[in-house]
Amino acid sequence: MPPSHLIIACQLRRERLLAKLDPHTPAAVFAGPSRGRNYAANTYRYRASSHFLYLVGMGIEGALLYLSDGEAMLFVPPRPDDDDLWHGPSPNREQLSAQLGLSIRPLTDFAKHAQGKRVATVPPFERGDHASVCALLGRPHLQDEALDGPLLDALVALRLPHDEAAIAELKRAALASVQAHRIGFEVTRVGMFERDVCAAMEAALARAGCGTAYGSIVTAHGEVLHNHDHANELRAGDLLLADVGAETDTGYAGDITRTWPVSGRFSTTQRELYALVLEAQRAAIARVNPGTSYRDVHLAASRVIVKGLVDLGILRGQVDALIEDGAQALFFPHGIGHLLGLDVHDMEDLGDRAGYAPGRTRSEQFGLSYLRLDRELAPGMLVTIEPGFYQVPSLLQNPGRVGLSDKALDRNVLAKFADVRGIRIEDDVLVTETGHEVLTGALPKAVNDLEALVGVTASL
Repeated sequence: MPPSHLIIACQLRRERLLAKLDPHTPAAVFAGPSRGRNYAANTYRYRASSHFLYLVGMGIEGALLYLSDGEAMLFVPPRPDDDDLWHGPSPNREQLSAQLGLSIRPLTDFAKHAQGKRVATVPPFERGDHASVCALLGRPHLQDEALDGPLLDALVALRLPHDEAAIAELKRAALASVQAHRIGFEVTRVGMFERDVCAAMEAALARAGCGTAYGSIVTAHGEVLHNHDHANELRAGDLLLADVGAETDTGYAGDITRTWPVSGRFSTTQRELYALVLEAQRAAIARVNPGTSYRDVHLAASRVIVKGLVDLGILRGQVDALIEDGAQALFFPHGIGHLLGLDVHDMEDLGDRAGYAPGRTRSEQFGLSYLRLDRELAPGMLVTIEPGFYQVPSLLQNPGRVGLSDKALDRNVLAKFADVRGIRIEDDVLVTETGHEVLTGALPKAVNDLEALVGVTASL
């Protein structure tokens, strides 16, 4: 069962959502089904829809939350007769009602409650679930902005600023993520494999009672931005990039990236570029304040990176002109970060509805087009700040893809930095009333601190 403070928070969230909705338009939020791995009985670990978790506090497979006439009701499917044989006892409807503070009804009764009504919903992310949702709601399709849009907008408005209960859970996720990365520093040795470090980090999450919020990235090939291959041997001179985050038992996510030298010492060139990325991250974090545009946070990091690359001789030209052309995207092709909450990319199941303020659309400029959040920051919002430097072969072979003239790149100077494939530094930053709080700030990232921590325990 979720903690009592979260149950109380969910009750308040439902009340606030009901107050935002048209009382004449009922709404249904689905938990979603389990997912089979090739056959029905071999399922992935169940994870309910984040919108359902936000309003109920726990996942109940196949359930739906119904909001109508100022009241919230939970409809749950019947358990198979032999369910307790395979999965053990579970609370009955009366016990569940007492635990969650909700009226519980059998799912078979839902049709009579919704009969003749146009019910708004959050369309399930999995296209394969649309038919079953349409059948339950008596709707011909789920592409109805007029019906569903007000519900989606209300959920976005509620979930963008985290309440105290959510922040407590997010701090738990951050702490577990910090602990996992400390273990990663300590166990790293030349001659190990990426999977050895990954296993040690994920074991630390398990000991903290958490799972992973996303597929762990632990790689010596940091130039592959979403590299989930852990098969490479770690060699002297490699940098190891680890992007690993916890998911609490209540569904809240942490998200940290650190990059460290496998041998315990940065080379001169690695140190120079690492220091540049760290400077960019610190400049971006300093800009995280209420009322600041997240796009400006991204551009603050971009400016540091471009200026640093010009100072190193890798880029040629005037800093302002290079930024105007998006030159940073040649080495920093993604956005500065994203929303963080019940998902590692919170509410991205809604597309850009949560990430982009009304009236704003994605830039067409390469790099800036990958910015996942374009809103003014407000107290309670949690964002990641994760600049990087990557030597992506496909981009370096064709700078024009980024919109950069080849004359702006000094390949001879860049060749001196060949021992840097990828560097990323990421922290979770909460917007407060007066500024910000780095929830993952306890994890070291300064060069000397990392060098002191790598490989300090006996090898696995």
